[in-house]
Amino acid sequence: VQLQASGGGLVQAGGSLRLSCAASGRTFSSYTMGWFRQAPGKERELVARISSVGSTYYADSVKGRFTISRDNAKNAVHLQMKSLKPEDTAVYYCAVGPRPGKVDYWGKGTLVTVSS
Repeated sequence: VQLQASGGGLVQAGGSLRLSCAASGRTFSSYTMGWFRQAPGKERELVARISSVGSTYYADSVKGRFTISRDNAKNAVHLQMKSLKPEDTAVYYCAVGPRPGKVDYWGKGTLVTVSS
């Protein structure tokens, strides 16, 4: 199983980025998928998740600014990020099966840097 994240980069505050994660090795249409992030010196935190039927959850810090979506035909999950803030700077990781205390699969991270 491989999860390949892409779309990170450097953006000014107020800007937008779209992260994508393509999964291979098996089909994940029946799994919840999510995005986590880890800022320097901080613990990894859940940013957003989407269930197999499209129900979504967002951390309070990103609610109204980030949108998670999935494309089951392409075995992919996306994170549209708008109105980015410097505090959104982190390495972002996609994940399969996020639930309290456990993730089934982690992707490699993609760095998002938001300049002020």
